[in-house]
Amino acid sequence: MRIAQIAPLAESVPPKLYGGTERVVAWLVDELVELGHEVTLFATGDSVTRATLHPAWPRALRLGRPRSDPMAAQTALLEAIAQRAADFDIVHAHIDWLHLPLFSRIGVPFVTTLHGRLDLPGLPEVISHFPSAPYVSISNNQRIPLKHANWAGTVYHGLPADMFRPVFEPGSYLAFLGRLTPEKGPETAIRIARAAGMRLKIAAKIPRAERGYFKERLEPQVDGDRIQLVGEVNDEAKERFLAGAAALLFPIDWPEPFGLVMIEAMACGTPVIAFRSGSVPEVVDDGITGFVVDGEAGAVDAIGRLGELDRGRVRAHFERRFTARRMAQEYLRHYQALASASPSQRKETTEPVK
Repeated sequence: MRIAQIAPLAESVPPKLYGGTERVVAWLVDELVELGHEVTLFATGDSVTRATLHPAWPRALRLGRPRSDPMAAQTALLEAIAQRAADFDIVHAHIDWLHLPLFSRIGVPFVTTLHGRLDLPGLPEVISHFPSAPYVSISNNQRIPLKHANWAGTVYHGLPADMFRPVFEPGSYLAFLGRLTPEKGPETAIRIARAAGMRLKIAAKIPRAERGYFKERLEPQVDGDRIQLVGEVNDEAKERFLAGAAALLFPIDWPEPFGLVMIEAMACGTPVIAFRSGSVPEVVDDGITGFVVDGEAGAVDAIGRLGELDRGRVRAHFERRFTARRMAQEYLRHYQALASASPSQRKETTEPVK
């Protein structure tokens, strides 16, 4: 198939450091090329891909200097795909809602993967304007606020099977990986680690808007010994960080749409201890790849039960459920169905929430 992939412009594909959506797009694109498809990636010019790169903007907006106007960049992106839309059998967008007015009018089959939370004000009104636009969710739980959207299906994220090497010996510390925001639960992770009597290593991005939160609530608790701050990590450092951990703590306080770090940990053979929220029960096989718990006491208890888990089995379940190859094959089924359907048939693809 001739497939266009449209990435956000905040980060390159793949991102240099933090950037979950762009990372998933990179893995998907490379797997589609490996499967023999003709793929064009619309992204920033500093992206690296096995596909044909169409640089819609010179460099990633977050790290670019001087800073560019994001609206100008997004306008350029939409114009680039509008000029070439007829070249493709299917267009796959990863840019939230921005493209819907354009794509709903150009007559080329398209699908949108929604990567964020969907319980925000105004979103039901948006989807009501585009009732035939097909969407893919990244978990079934993600769909709940927009049950009446035209869901083509759910495709769980996947990463390359050989990206991380698993370690099957038990780790020596607990790991927290993610943004340092209250909803991600870093303070909760610190309390859990202390209650369990284990070291906690934190590898995390500090968003500009959350620096006050970090300074006031987290930094005083980072002692460099029992609670250590590693900072933002690249893929090589992430492998060492996750593989050396006894478990990943994922004590979220929000409806997590997927939680990429959970499958990154599983790829390293590292079990996940996660709060029962959002996608967690879909991603973590309780008692196999980790434990799904209902609060801090449950997490502390789960740390004491880590010896019940087989890290080889954690890795095996990752290989069965969360590889990039599996992700690409599932998307291909949706591409083929949408590309072969008539416009009227595409309006009837709604799949109920499971």
